[in-house]
Amino acid sequence: MTSLDIAKQYYDSFNQKNWQGMLALLDPNVRHEPNQADEPRIGIEKFTEFLQSMDESYEETLTDMVFFTSSNDTRVAVEFVVNGIYKKGDEGFPVAHGQSYVLPAAAFLEIRDGKITRVTTYYNLTLWIKLVS
Repeated sequence: MTSLDIAKQYYDSFNQKNWQGMLALLDPNVRHEPNQADEPRIGIEKFTEFLQSMDESYEETLTDMVFFTSSNDTRVAVEFVVNGIYKKGDEGFPVAHGQSYVLPAAAFLEIRDGKITRVTTYYNLTLWIKLVS
């Protein structure tokens, strides 16, 4: 399976809310670099906690996905639109009451030996706060 196949399967699993399918594609020592975070999360346990927290607070589907791959088949970039509902407030963010939002975003994946070893996500946090305020 190519890196592009793995990335597409990862995001298909996300849209299907198949968290186990996503986790199965990750290296046990995956490095997760979320938008605006102070420190990366290292390891599948930390990533699992992140997914659980996201599932509680947000209902999201990704659309308009465009994938880009490196020539050596180790990196994939993906641009997409996040279509979401803010279900439960996160600390330091506006109060949640089911606000919907549409937000452009991007992610960068590093893939080695058939597993995703890094996930880096970017979006405009200021715009997201404006959309849910």
